[in-house]
Amino acid sequence: QSRFVESGGGVVQPGESLRLSCTASGFSIDYYDIAWFRQVPGKEREGVLCIATNSRSTDYLDSAAGRFTISRDNAKNTVYLQMNNLNSQDTAKYFCSKTWACSNWQRERNLLSFTSWGQGTQVTVSS
Repeated sequence: QSRFVESGGGVVQPGESLRLSCTASGFSIDYYDIAWFRQVPGKEREGVLCIATNSRSTDYLDSAAGRFTISRDNAKNTVYLQMNNLNSQDTAKYFCSKTWACSNWQRERNLLSFTSWGQGTQVTVSS
């Protein structure tokens, strides 16, 4: 079964950093663009960042620009989300998924274009 396992979440104070990991199981990430999403209970899942197979990144979320970066290590079948200067608005469960093109989210806003969702990892930013 192809899926991701997300890890690295936790409780941090405003201004602190976290690095989330997303490791694929059952397939190789070499051939896919990989995206991070987040969701707060009662709200829709929103795109955060995406990284293409050539490691070019695409910002989905204006508030993350300049604070969050995405990277991939194909040898470890893992994608990372480095989050700096966190604030309470970043509190959410973070998920990753694969897609054929990062632009799918920008064009369609359709989660059906993204597959192999994991269980997510919770990030809580609180003083």
